[in-house]
Amino acid sequence: MAQLIADRRDIDFVLYDQLGIDSLFKTERYREISRPLADMVIDAARQFSIKEILPTHAAGDREGVRYENGQVRVPACFHRAYRHYREGDWLAMAEAVELGGQGLPQVVSQAARDYLTGANFSFAAFGILGHGTGKLIERFGSERQKTLFLTKLYSGEWAGSMLLTEPGAGSDVGALTTTAVRNADGTYNLEGNKIFITCGDHDLTPNIIHPVLARVEGAPEGSKGISIFLVPKIWVNPDGTLGEPNHIACTGIEEKMGLHASPTCSMSLGAGGPCRGLLLGAENQGMPIMFQMMNAARLEVGQQGFLQGSAAYLYAAEYARSRLQGQDLAPGNPADDPVPIIRHPDVRRMLMRMKSLVDGMRSFTFYVAHLFDLEATATDTEERDRYGGLIAFLTPVVKAYCSERGMEVCDLAMNVFGGYGYTKAYPIEQLVRDCKITTIYEGTNGIQAMDLLGRKIGLRKGEIFMFFMQTVRAGIEKTEKIEDLRALGEKLEAALNRYGEVAVYLSKRSRGADVKLAFTQAHPFLDVTGDIILAWMLLERAACAHPRLQALTKQAPDAARIIAANGEAAFLDGQIKTAAYFISTTLPVTIGKIKSIMQADATAIMETAERTFGA
Repeated sequence: MAQLIADRRDIDFVLYDQLGIDSLFKTERYREISRPLADMVIDAARQFSIKEILPTHAAGDREGVRYENGQVRVPACFHRAYRHYREGDWLAMAEAVELGGQGLPQVVSQAARDYLTGANFSFAAFGILGHGTGKLIERFGSERQKTLFLTKLYSGEWAGSMLLTEPGAGSDVGALTTTAVRNADGTYNLEGNKIFITCGDHDLTPNIIHPVLARVEGAPEGSKGISIFLVPKIWVNPDGTLGEPNHIACTGIEEKMGLHASPTCSMSLGAGGPCRGLLLGAENQGMPIMFQMMNAARLEVGQQGFLQGSAAYLYAAEYARSRLQGQDLAPGNPADDPVPIIRHPDVRRMLMRMKSLVDGMRSFTFYVAHLFDLEATATDTEERDRYGGLIAFLTPVVKAYCSERGMEVCDLAMNVFGGYGYTKAYPIEQLVRDCKITTIYEGTNGIQAMDLLGRKIGLRKGEIFMFFMQTVRAGIEKTEKIEDLRALGEKLEAALNRYGEVAVYLSKRSRGADVKLAFTQAHPFLDVTGDIILAWMLLERAACAHPRLQALTKQAPDAARIIAANGEAAFLDGQIKTAAYFISTTLPVTIGKIKSIMQADATAIMETAERTFGA
């Protein structure tokens, strides 16, 4: 099949038509960036990803990772690709040039990652985690720590990871038992065990810098007493050279449903000798610091889920156009001539659902990336704080909604392929297997829903939530003067009003005696939030496309013929029809979900005897 990852035309449409990122290039921060330069970066990312990364997708899955004599070996094909990944400076695109980055806007980096991550996120994870570790050090590290680690992490010479989870503790990070003891030289000796550590060990780089959560002796119990340490796999001498092994070791790797090319490690600290670490920030500040990395990772995971869906949708669309099977149901067609399955109503239904989700998720993930750029270039403190608050509000929705909808798209794509999709002859079965983890790791989606309801709605006493509502309404207002779209805007506004009601309803219950009952509806509420956002994103797409489509067809006696023959007209018409499809078919279900939340007898969930389940 063709090598498909993401729709390049759609990327341009979101960047320049919907988000209007050209305005960023006029700011002081990004004055050296231009549209030709941004386009060149995205084109290069596409070419590199198709040529070097995509071939590792199936090959890496077949070979998998190996655990041999205490060392993790990645698939052989990863080594060449990673070398070129580093040479292309793809790991830290949005970081400052003096630190080894390219100084690009976050949203341009996001567009490039549609290809870099979409081609094989098992592979991309090595760079993502190294960059995330570097970002922690840039923000919270001492000057000495920055000198020792930062450039090597941003360049990919060294890798990174994230050591949070422990046996028995799971998502309850505050229950960790890993200890840290102060040494006279200012270092700490760490002892403990960690599990489910993505890229915890491998042979791609000569060193790995592990951010590790641990409790210093005498620290308070629970999450308030957690500190974070930088623990190199190989100790780093004061002059930056590599010293002796640091007694942080992989004790095994997990056998998983998917991501066979990604090492998920069990890690032991201090079992074979002293495991030294450097305190990052201050003692007992580990959780606030680690959440900086975790929130960034959650946005990455949402993009990973969306991108598996993007690839699956494009494969399915290509297959549906070429696969001949069955007869056209329309009257007057020869009964014995097979037609491409894209002409069958149910296949078309699945493709339309996939397209609406993929288009909406691309706009959503790009929009959040753009918020980082707006925050960074804002000249007003209040404006900057609002953008930052909106990022925080949307982060759990990106992670949970995009991972679940990405999984839905992969599943629908397999149905388009039929039995062939269930075989390894096509890439869909791997996309399904690999996508599933995005709904689980970096905090299960249930945790994301609890975060949205329990923390994010009430940010700044509800000010951020109201800003979100106002922002969506501003998007709806763009359609008021467009006759063809006005009814769609009215439908979204009606759903938005009901959404505001259910948010107030749940928020009040979550702060009272009904707290448990309220949280039984946290995940449905997050799902509703995602539906509202995608309808908003698709409506804005339609509003951008409408005048341009009118310009192409306004003097034509038969607009449908132009749309069928002109690729640009077909693309623009597709934006309008996709918004109409989603708002007309999904929003009624969304309103039904809202009614269900407000009328649900949650006591049936919480008061059912435990022995009832699985009895």
